[in-house]
Amino acid sequence: MTLAELLAAMQLPFVQRGIITILVLAVAAAFVGLFISFRSMEFVTDGLVHAVFPGLVIGYVVGGSAGIMPGALIAALITALVLTLLEQRQKLASDAAVAVLLTSAFSLGIVIVSQQESYVSQLESLLFGHLLTVTDTQLWQLIVVAGVATLIVILTWRRQLYRAHDLRGFRVAGFSVFKTDLLLSIAISMLVVAGVQALGNLLVIALLIVPMAVARQLVSKLFLLVPVAALVTAIAGFGGLTASVWASFSHGVNLSAGAAVVLLLLLIYGLVLLGRIPSALRRSRPSATTGEVAP
Repeated sequence: MTLAELLAAMQLPFVQRGIITILVLAVAAAFVGLFISFRSMEFVTDGLVHAVFPGLVIGYVVGGSAGIMPGALIAALITALVLTLLEQRQKLASDAAVAVLLTSAFSLGIVIVSQQESYVSQLESLLFGHLLTVTDTQLWQLIVVAGVATLIVILTWRRQLYRAHDLRGFRVAGFSVFKTDLLLSIAISMLVVAGVQALGNLLVIALLIVPMAVARQLVSKLFLLVPVAALVTAIAGFGGLTASVWASFSHGVNLSAGAAVVLLLLLIYGLVLLGRIPSALRRSRPSATTGEVAP
């Protein structure tokens, strides 16, 4: 496949929809992912992702592809509320609550989808997504849901920062911890729903966590974290889509675009960590002037 043919293939409508999907998710995930990272909510986010699965399945069973987004959205909002209530009232440790919801919800989804005739193909679609088969309707749904999630974070930006870095001061200042936490959980849940059709239930977690992890390794200034994280996702997204199209047209290989995007994200993260090894080794060497040894 020549470069000209590859560029022509990238102009196809379904590929263009995939590119737009990735760009929308890149921006939204950068904003939401910032506070996932600041609040160390990676495990909670993983729980939200898995808890959405029954909603995906029920929505698909009831309304087909058109029912996936509404079903997932309802499940996500319910889960966000339940997790926030459990954490605030401390009836269960946060990690325990997440683990219970994660396993029970995911098992329920598997039981429901296994009753369908085309069990394997439906399960694969729900778990791993289909980035290159996103329809116009699904794209608009994704834009709206991701946009609302981003807007929630932007409108509560100062409160979320305050809550993340000084919980005691946040309470003393009279702010509601429950409302602030619930709004962030809703934003995370909505972004999970937005990304799940493109990347699937299992892979969307990487979009929420890895880009910001890369950004925090590369820059330390707050105002640079969101743009860098969005750029990382955009690069991995375009690279993954290109690899998928090239593999399909040149070699007839059905390479999952969503999986390719996630693999590139992980590759970028790995390269960034490798690049930091020399500086880490230099810091760990004994100081020649003071005679101190780094711990």
